[in-house]
Amino acid sequence: MMTSEGVSVANFKILAIAMMLLFAANSSSAFAADANSTAKKVETKSTTSSKTSTNSSGATTSKTSTTISSKTVDANSKTADSSAKAATSESKTKTKDVAKKNDSYWKSKLDPNVYNVTRCSATEPAFTGKYWNNHETGEYKCSNCGELLFDSQDKFDSGSGWPSFTKPQGQSVDKKSDRSHGMNRDEVICKNCGAHLGHVFDDGPGPTGKRYCINSASLDFKGKKK
Repeated sequence: MMTSEGVSVANFKILAIAMMLLFAANSSSAFAADANSTAKKVETKSTTSSKTSTNSSGATTSKTSTTISSKTVDANSKTADSSAKAATSESKTKTKDVAKKNDSYWKSKLDPNVYNVTRCSATEPAFTGKYWNNHETGEYKCSNCGELLFDSQDKFDSGSGWPSFTKPQGQSVDKKSDRSHGMNRDEVICKNCGAHLGHVFDDGPGPTGKRYCINSASLDFKGKKK
């Protein structure tokens, strides 16, 4: 038989074992909780880092893209400016070149009738030119150099037998005093090449009150598509 002292010792051992098991269980739970907490922290840091990385990458990409786009626009703008300047320079050069052409050049280049009118200041007979009765929509250019001189919207029927306009296009036409044939008139010429065009009078309709009386031989008509 087991004595009461033996029973007490046995009970003590059982109690000790139970307490050890309980401590072990609590420690395991605490460790698991701590592990879960650490895992969450690591995950949070990873997510934050990922977001930061993503944001940083996105910002960098956007900045780089903006910079490249800006440089491209700037380059295109400089190219366009260079092209415009080159075109202007080329136009001025052509104008100077045409203005310097001598009489032999024009005589070899132009039809005899056109040469006689535009380079010798002759006047074609009324109602004989090819454009005096032209009513088509389009532009009238210099028959010598191709400079735009008049537009059909400014053409009117003056009854004179010559193409008549209320105004030229831009600054394409110059005028100078003409005292030939005992008259005092204002001669009009192509500003680009100096070709004789005709004369301008102060008896035209509104709004300018001018009548640019032009020889058909001085003009080349280019119709516009309707």
